[in-house]
Amino acid sequence: MILIRRATSKDITEIIEFQVKMAWETENLHLPTETVTRGVEAVFEDGSKGEYWVAESEGKVAASLLITFEWSDWRNTKVWWIQSVYVLPEHRRSGIFRSMYEYIRNESEKCKAAGLRLYVETSNRIAQSTYESLGMSSEHYIMYEWLK
Repeated sequence: MILIRRATSKDITEIIEFQVKMAWETENLHLPTETVTRGVEAVFEDGSKGEYWVAESEGKVAASLLITFEWSDWRNTKVWWIQSVYVLPEHRRSGIFRSMYEYIRNESEKCKAAGLRLYVETSNRIAQSTYESLGMSSEHYIMYEWLK
């Protein structure tokens, strides 16, 4: 049985660990734990930054994701962005992300959000396939960025 819930401060340790692992697995990027710790804690201290959600399996956190919000003046409501998705390797391909996605989608509809968006690393074909299987598409926009 999978339980999806809003994360609490008790989940911070797992979320930090997940973010460090995700950066390494997807981009071969070593994130300083101190920086990630401050970043995760900032979300819990200021809800306007976003909210973490976790999936539990057998009473243990098996996956997490972060929802951040974008204001859409075209729609006069928020768009929810799914970010920082991580599923423990032993739980991948088991439907845990699908469960999280469906739960988050229902929550966003209750809040009258315009929809869900996410970005994915261009070479991460497995993730892209997963998102497409959920009915998401990459046909609408191309994302550009400038990051320090």
